[in-house]
Amino acid sequence: MTMLIAILALAVGTYLIRLSGPLLRRRMTLSDHAEQVIRAGATVVLLALTVTSALLVDGGFAGWALPAGVLVGGVLAWRKAPLALVVVAAAATTALLRLAGVA
Repeated sequence: MTMLIAILALAVGTYLIRLSGPLLRRRMTLSDHAEQVIRAGATVVLLALTVTSALLVDGGFAGWALPAGVLVGGVLAWRKAPLALVVVAAAATTALLRLAGVA
């Protein structure tokens, strides 16, 4: 029962946090520069997360196969390929390189 209460509390908290964005957006005005900085910041955080996940596994270098797969997926996504193709191509690239002995 305690676990159910915790799950419900987290769900309600998450919903309220997500709801606060649209509600507060009407009450706050940001300059064009501030909005550009916030958008760029979100992109930088996503890029940093991607690079870190592609290059490091368990605190060490992940090898060359994983960054190569991420690069293939990134290029296909940039070229606006379907998501299924992006995922399959990235995974296949990584798997084939590992199969070939490129760690």
